[in-house]
Amino acid sequence: MFFRSSLLIPICASLTLAQESAPTAEPVKPSVLKLSETKYQIGAVTFDQKAREIRFPAKVNMEEGLLEYLVVLAQGKIHEALLITEISPTHLNLAFTLLRYTASRELFIIPDEDGRLTDKYPEVPAAIKAGARIAIDVEWNDNGSTRRVPINEWIQHAVKTTAMAAGPWVYSGSDFNEGKYVPEMTGDIAAILVSPAAIINFPGTDNQDDTVWVAFPKRIPPQETNVTVIIAPYLNLTPLPKP
Repeated sequence: MFFRSSLLIPICASLTLAQESAPTAEPVKPSVLKLSETKYQIGAVTFDQKAREIRFPAKVNMEEGLLEYLVVLAQGKIHEALLITEISPTHLNLAFTLLRYTASRELFIIPDEDGRLTDKYPEVPAAIKAGARIAIDVEWNDNGSTRRVPINEWIQHAVKTTAMAAGPWVYSGSDFNEGKYVPEMTGDIAAILVSPAAIINFPGTDNQDDTVWVAFPKRIPPQETNVTVIIAPYLNLTPLPKP
């Protein structure tokens, strides 16, 4: 998978136009900076075209309590989020796009003609599902030593009291509304409780129950600890059923 700089022009232009109408004091203008042969930076988001790895800074927001979100913007739903960040959601989504991740809408129930939810989900090809699977790790400084663990280890089942099982998250991409990128308005970056507004969603069990997942207090460093969120392709894929 190779990065082609010629793709930056149309993508950046369209995103800039969309963001200029967003309700922010300063419009976000994507500008891709080349750091090395394979590494690039967009705002506070960095990505590696060879490893297809994305990194961005965040802070621990909760050490205990019920969770609905993995990551939100600092001005977002912080009362139910494990981590907060000040990155631009548009920059993060642009990194996903330039690294050729495929967004999957498989987790979002299809509404009927009157807008009421049904019991049906989109039929998403197996190849799209596989391409949308990502691993999320978190890295931080622990008394002078750099530690890195899967983010699932910081999330606990409220009843079983065990950590969230190892497994992938889904790049779902979110959407635009009247020319505005939705996460820029909602602050939803990564959701545990399924959210169409979020860029990333949890595809595991109990992802529609807001009483199941809690912060794992024995494993999470203190509130306000600076961390780096690391996103990469999920490599341990099991065969997906045919659509």
